[in-house]
Amino acid sequence: MSRHFSNGWGSSMISPASWDIVFEPSLPSALIVLLALAGAAVIAYSAWRGARGTPWRTAALAAMLLTLLNPTMRQEDRQPVSDVAVVVMDKSESMDVGARAAEAQDALTRVEASLKTLSGIETRIVTVEGGAGGGGESGEGTLAFGALDRALADVPRERVAGAIFITDGEVHDAPKTARALGFDAPVHALIIGRKNEKDRRLTVVEAPRFGIVDEQVKLAFRVDDTGADAATGGTAPVTISIDGAEIMKTEVAVGKTTEVSLALKHGGPNVIEIDVAPGPDELTLLNNRAVVVANGIRDRLRVLLVSGEPHPGERTWRNLLKADPSVDLVHFTILRPPEKQDGTPINELSLIAFPTRELFVEKLSQFDLIVFDRFKRQGVLPLEYFSNIVDYVENGGAVLDSAGPAFASPFSLYRTPLAAILPAQPTGEITLGGYRPTVTATGRKHPVTADLPGSNVTPPQWGRWFRIIDSKVDRGEVVMEAPGGKPLMVLDHAGKGRVAQVMSDQLWLWSRGYEGGGPQAELLRRLAHWLMKEPDLEEENLSASIEGTTLDVKRRTMADQTPPAVITAPSGKTSELKLEQTAPGRFEARMPARELGLYRVSQGDLSAVTAAGPLNPKEFADVRATDAIMKPIAAETGGGVYWVGENAGATPDIRAVRAHHEASGDNWLGLRRNEQYLVRAVRQVPLLSGPLALIVILGALGFAWRREGR
Repeated sequence: MSRHFSNGWGSSMISPASWDIVFEPSLPSALIVLLALAGAAVIAYSAWRGARGTPWRTAALAAMLLTLLNPTMRQEDRQPVSDVAVVVMDKSESMDVGARAAEAQDALTRVEASLKTLSGIETRIVTVEGGAGGGGESGEGTLAFGALDRALADVPRERVAGAIFITDGEVHDAPKTARALGFDAPVHALIIGRKNEKDRRLTVVEAPRFGIVDEQVKLAFRVDDTGADAATGGTAPVTISIDGAEIMKTEVAVGKTTEVSLALKHGGPNVIEIDVAPGPDELTLLNNRAVVVANGIRDRLRVLLVSGEPHPGERTWRNLLKADPSVDLVHFTILRPPEKQDGTPINELSLIAFPTRELFVEKLSQFDLIVFDRFKRQGVLPLEYFSNIVDYVENGGAVLDSAGPAFASPFSLYRTPLAAILPAQPTGEITLGGYRPTVTATGRKHPVTADLPGSNVTPPQWGRWFRIIDSKVDRGEVVMEAPGGKPLMVLDHAGKGRVAQVMSDQLWLWSRGYEGGGPQAELLRRLAHWLMKEPDLEEENLSASIEGTTLDVKRRTMADQTPPAVITAPSGKTSELKLEQTAPGRFEARMPARELGLYRVSQGDLSAVTAAGPLNPKEFADVRATDAIMKPIAAETGGGVYWVGENAGATPDIRAVRAHHEASGDNWLGLRRNEQYLVRAVRQVPLLSGPLALIVILGALGFAWRREGR
């Protein structure tokens, strides 16, 4: 809110002296009344007895009472003070429709010129700005009366001459009664816009706040063509997108609520946009769009953990996966391979048969992640089951292989159809000896290993491992390595799915705290979530957020450079934003975001959306100019409402009026003269001094005595 002041009074203007007669009693009023009653009783008795001095006694009593009342001639030197009139200029987003902004400025110029002709009125001009930069106005609509109240915060209410609002009439904090204003002065409104405007708008009736990922949720909305003679019926094309990607186009009935079902694509916030095509008459397209943010909640994740044999690290995987309450873990450890023969009858074994067909044929697609922990090919799984796993990954599944010594042997998992998707090929060698795993240059960019606690120093601040399965990487990205550049963790995309290989089985040393341990929990958490395609762990990711009046754009990439981001503001205006590198694979930039609504950010094939202020602000709920909101408060205060948008020359003249006089007419509006003043000096002269009063009283009593003595 901005202010401008002008004062019609000169600072040294003093009015002529003002004379008054005032009474300043010498005794308490109650005591004077008692003396008067006592004296009156004596005089009444004298009159009843027929005493000839009664008139003189009455004169003496009157003189005494007048003396006690102490009449004084008071002279005041007064300085008139100006009355205060406030002009509230609406500069919210709805005032940007059509030519409203220019028409409002023209009306303000005429109002200012008219106010300058009035003496004794101080003018304060305040602006109400909406949008992300509007502070309290943002999101709650146009809070014009709040701006008026702040402009008058330091003004005594008896000095308020009135208020003039220059607005399209869409004011969202108008009081219900004039008493709430706190002052007794006229309120006028100059309405910018056209009568009976038409517009198409979209309103969300019911929206999901959350939903299960990949399950249907319901969304209800309504399209209306508004206006005095808007046509009813018909249809309108509507497009629905999630996170900037179009998922549905449909025709909906105008004037009726429409329900659609859609599925959330991922966990976390899903930005749902609903766009309706322009109508036959449009004031603005800003209210043809509505935005809903629904939080995607993953159903319980199903993970299959297959351990080739018992070993110390087996519990590390199990504890990690069981610690997450959203994970359903199915864990099998192969304790008795088919070739094992010890003479124990099958019916006496306390082992659960491995349900291979059920897991790898019938229910394979139900798992979100398959983990092979030191698995070796020993006839438990037929080769066709590994082919099923390959198909499962290429269709969007995920496999994690934690390799043990068997990976370098003829029983290697690589000697199965899984070789088609495994990025690291064993060389047949195993390296023993202590070493500290190191994050590679690629790993410092990758979300799985970037900024791991302890990785930012050399050597890393974590414990050593003592075995690595030597391998040759055919594809994918090596994010961790052992000395000599030997691959330790390899990540790769296979079709629609993902594959990860850890070329050592000694991650469990970190969980046991050996030599200080390491960030095994954070590393495995990130690895599992990357495999299950959590958006926050994508290698190529573009995100946008708004804090206050600032748009923050972040880009994560495996590349060394990134092109500028294209920003599309709610108004449709586009601009480029150059991103600066803040860390390996991290780029970021900020820019002001003062418009209210949805911002779109794009960079190549990536896009992101974010909203400034509320998703569906009141400011755009109805942008038609109206006098219905301001009329009641103007009528109650004696003000007027004038449509000046179509013809700026119709701006009414401004006059100064006295209290209780009419304050508005067809082509004029009035501001109240309160005739307030400041007293600069006071001089007082008693009209009846003590000696004079004594002479008068004694003289009257003397005449009474003489009269009665004859």
